Amino acid sequence: MNLLLLIILPLVTALAILPLKGLKQVRMIAFIGSLAQLLLSTGLLIAYWKERSSGNMAAMLFEDHYTWYKALLINFHIGVDGISISMILLTAIVVLAGVLVSWKQEKWNKEFFFLLILLSLGAYGFFISLDLFTLFFFLELAVIPKFLLIGIWGSGKKEYSAMKLALMLMGGSALVFVGLAGIYFHTDINGQHSFDLMQIAGTRLPLEVQKIFFPFAFIGFGVFTALFPFHTWVPDGHSSAPTAASMFLAGISMKLGGYGCLRVATFLMPDAAHEYAWIIILLSTIAIIYGALATMMQTDLKYINAYSSVSHVGFVILGIGMLTKTSIAGSVMQMVSHGLITALFFAAIGMIYDRTHTRDMARLGGLLKIMPFISTVFVIAGLASLGLPGFSGFVAEMTIFMGSWQHADNLYRIATILACASIVVTAVYILRAAGKAIMGPVVNTAYESLGDARWNEKLAAGILLLGIVVIGVAPFWLSELIGPGTENLIQKIAAVVK
Repeated sequence: MNLLLLIILPLVTALAILPLKGLKQVRMIAFIGSLAQLLLSTGLLIAYWKERSSGNMAAMLFEDHYTWYKALLINFHIGVDGISISMILLTAIVVLAGVLVSWKQEKWNKEFFFLLILLSLGAYGFFISLDLFTLFFFLELAVIPKFLLIGIWGSGKKEYSAMKLALMLMGGSALVFVGLAGIYFHTDINGQHSFDLMQIAGTRLPLEVQKIFFPFAFIGFGVFTALFPFHTWVPDGHSSAPTAASMFLAGISMKLGGYGCLRVATFLMPDAAHEYAWIIILLSTIAIIYGALATMMQTDLKYINAYSSVSHVGFVILGIGMLTKTSIAGSVMQMVSHGLITALFFAAIGMIYDRTHTRDMARLGGLLKIMPFISTVFVIAGLASLGLPGFSGFVAEMTIFMGSWQHADNLYRIATILACASIVVTAVYILRAAGKAIMGPVVNTAYESLGDARWNEKLAAGILLLGIVVIGVAPFWLSELIGPGTENLIQKIAAVVK
C-alpha cells in the first residue's frame, strides 16, 4: 500500500477543481474525489488487517523514506499503525459528508471546495507523518484554509472569529515548534540530531530536557484540541464557520491536537508525561465540567455543540493524562467517536439553519412535524453525544472511565467521578435543546412550508450515523485496530515506572 496516494489524491482533486466552471462540475469532482478518499482509506484498513493477520507486528506499516532536506536530516518519512488508520478513516468520512452537505454551495463554490479538500490533505499528511518536521508542516497547512472558510463563507462575527481562530492556532503552532526543536537538538542518533519519530522513540531524552519541552509540545497541540484555558477559539470559530467547515473543525482539526499530544508529546517524553500527569488531569477535568456547564447557558444550537465539544474533547485529554492502556485506548476511541458525532450534530444544525435562518432555540419548535428526517438526525446526534448505549459515545467514554479508575490515587479517582458526573449535565442540555427546538407545537407557522432533507443531506447523515452505530454496537473491530499501536505507546510509558 503506497501511503503517498493519501496525499496525491486530495491534491489532484483540489487542483482539478480550480479550472472548472459551474457548480455542477465543481461539486461532482469534489464528490468523486472525496468518495475516492474513503475507498482508499477503506483499502488501507483492509491491507493493514492482512499485514497483521500474516504476522507482521512492526510498530509502523507501509513505511516510506524520502530525503527532503539532507542538511538538517529532514526526511519525508511516512507510515501508519492502527491509531493512524482510525484517524484517516474518520477524516475520509467527515470530508465526504461535508462535501455532500455543501451540495448547494453557490458563493464562490470553486474556491470553497478547493479549500475544503485542501484541509483533508493537511489532515492525511499529519496522520501518516513519522518525521516531526513533516508532521509540523502538514499541521500548518490546514490553518489558512480554516481562516478563509470562516472569514469568507461564515456567518455572524465571521471576521472576528476567523482572526481569533487563526491567531490561537498559530500561537499553538509556535509552542509546538519550540517543543519539536527542543526534541531535535537534544536527540543524539549516531552523533546527529534527528526529527525521525521512531528513531527518537528508540532513545531516551534526559528528564531535565523532557520537563522543559514537554509543556511546549503538549500545550501547543492542546490548543488545537481545546485544552483549557486555551479553548476560547472553539465556540466562536465553530459558530461562525459554514456547516462543512464546522464539521471539519470539530470532527478532524481538534483531533490533530489530541493525536499530537499522544503520538508526539507523551510517546517521546514519557518521563515528563508522568511528572505533569496531575496537571493534565486537572485541566481536562475542568474542561469537562466547565464545557458542560457553559453549554447549559447557551441558546444558539451551534454554540451548544461548540461548548459541548470542549467538554467531550476533555475526555480525550483525560484519557491521555491517566497513562493507562485502557484509558489511552478509550482516548483514541473518543477521538473517532466525537469526530463522527459532532460532525453529525453540526450537519443537522446546518440543515435547520439553511431552512429557518435561525439557530435560536426560542425561535424554533415543532420541527419534528415539519422536517421529520432532520429532526430525527438531530435527536439521534444528541443521544449519541450524551452517551446512550448502542452509540459510539457510550463505548468510548466508558472505556476512558474504566481506564481512569485503575489508578488508586485519590486525585485520579475524584477526577474520574467528576468526569462521570458531567454526563448528567450533558443529558440536561441535550434534552432541553431537543425539547425546545424539535418537540412541541410549531412556534412559527411560516416554517410549515419548509421542506425536509434532500438526498445529499440524507446520504451525508446516513454515512456519519452508520459509523456511530457500527462502533457503538460492535466496538471490538476498532479496539483491535488500535490495539497494537496502544500497546507500543504503553510499553514506552510503562518503562518509566520500572
